[in-house]
Amino acid sequence: MDLQSLFSLDGRVALVTGGSRGIGKMFVEGLLAAGCARVYISARKVEQMDETIAEFGEDKVIGIPADLSQMEGIQHLADEMAKREKKLDILINNAGAAWGQPYLEFNEAGWHRTMDLNVKTPFFLTQKLHDLLVAAGKGDHPAKVIHVSSIDGQRINPWETYAYQASKAGVIQLTRRMAARLIQDNIVVTTIAPGAFASEMNKAAKNAPDASASMIPAKRIGSAEDMAAAAIYLCSRAGDYVVGETLTVDGGVVNAALPNMFNDPSGG
Repeated sequence: MDLQSLFSLDGRVALVTGGSRGIGKMFVEGLLAAGCARVYISARKVEQMDETIAEFGEDKVIGIPADLSQMEGIQHLADEMAKREKKLDILINNAGAAWGQPYLEFNEAGWHRTMDLNVKTPFFLTQKLHDLLVAAGKGDHPAKVIHVSSIDGQRINPWETYAYQASKAGVIQLTRRMAARLIQDNIVVTTIAPGAFASEMNKAAKNAPDASASMIPAKRIGSAEDMAAAAIYLCSRAGDYVVGETLTVDGGVVNAALPNMFNDPSGG
């Protein structure tokens, strides 16, 4: 047993949706560090995508602009990938949205946008990339699909983000169902449930990390290394036998928080 080969991603091709910032960018950094040959990223904001490409190098990171909240954008991304690659070893469905409104004011537009991008998009993008994933999942080298959920799909948070919490819980169950089908094609599906990581979606962790850390059993918010390590584990040989599982990366909020920690600002 060789430790380096156990966690190596040498030569693999990956796609990270929403890969230009936040947790998505952490995934990109980890995949490259583990040896991926190319990492494709998608985003709506071209300027942010170009900045990420410039940071990591255009020989390693390739951007494809796409609005994945619409089926047309999902199809466009799948078509572009098929034009450029014969196989796709790793797909990380990270793009997501959140919406918060008081219960009596919560509107349909926010509900649909959140549920579509967080639940519908991972399903249909994976479906449309199926042939590329099957081409990669040959022999003892399964292709990998990771959906990004949240600890807010595993517990109640203090905010009125009804569609977000419902969608992230849905992603966890969707992962199980897709895993049962796709393992037949040597494609392993899992999900990562992040806790408090600094990002535009988690402004509490970004703008007040010390306040968030005080409510986390590990006494700190998550780092880029924490998120990268989770992805490397699941995408590499080390995670080949982990099927349909949710890996919670939250410093203990879900499974190790005492009752007085429940009303906290550390949501994922």
